[in-house]
Amino acid sequence: MPASKFHPERHQVQRIGWLRAAVLGANDGIVSTASLIVGVAAAASSKGEILLAGVAGLVAGAMSMAAGEYVSVSSQADTEAADLARERAELASDPEFEHRELAAIYRKRGLDSETADKVATELMARDALGAHARDELSITQVTTARPIQAALTSAITFTTGAVLPLIAAWISPVGQSMIVTVSAGSLLFLAILGGVGARAGDAPVMRATLRVAFWGAAAMAVTALIGKLVGIAV
Repeated sequence: MPASKFHPERHQVQRIGWLRAAVLGANDGIVSTASLIVGVAAAASSKGEILLAGVAGLVAGAMSMAAGEYVSVSSQADTEAADLARERAELASDPEFEHRELAAIYRKRGLDSETADKVATELMARDALGAHARDELSITQVTTARPIQAALTSAITFTTGAVLPLIAAWISPVGQSMIVTVSAGSLLFLAILGGVGARAGDAPVMRATLRVAFWGAAAMAVTALIGKLVGIAV
C-alpha cells in the first residue's frame, strides 16, 4: 500500500458518553410512559385522565432523568478530579517514584525494562499528569465524565420516547383497544430503539432489539396487571 494512503479508523467508544444516556433516556421514556398509560387504562379511566397521567409522567420522568444523570455523572467527575489532584500532588512530591510506577505499567504491558523506562521518561517530560491519568487511572478525553451532556441527552431522549406512547393513546379509543395499541406500538418503538442504538455502537442488532423489547413487554405487563387489579378493587 502506498505511504500516501491512510486507513481511517472510527472507534465507537467516542460515542459512549452520550450514547449510553440517549439509549437509557429514550428506553425509559417509552417504557415508563407506556406502562403508566397501560396501567391507568386498565383501571377503566377516562381518556382525559389517561392522557393527563401520561403527560405528568413525561414531565416528571424527564426532570428525574436529567437530575439523576447530572448527579450521578457529577459524582464520577468529582472522583476523577480528586484522583487527578492526588496524582498531581504525588508527581510534585516524588516524581522519581511516579516514573518507576509508570515504567512498571509499561513493563506489565509487554515492554522490556529499557524501553519501558524510556517511554515513561519521554511521556512524563511531555505531559506527566496526562500520562498517569491515561495509563494509571484510565481517565481519557473520550471517556471522561460530562454531567451536563448526560443530563441534557437523557432529558431530551426521554421526552422523545415518552411522546410516542402518548400519541398512540391519543389516537386510540379508551378500553382494551388502547391497551393493545399502546403496548404494540411501544414494543415496536423499543425494537427500533434497540436496533438504532446497536447500530450506533456497532453492536449486534438482533440481541439488542430482543433485549429491549423483552424488558419493555415485561414492564407493561406488570403495570397492566396492577392497574387491572386496582380497577377491580375500586
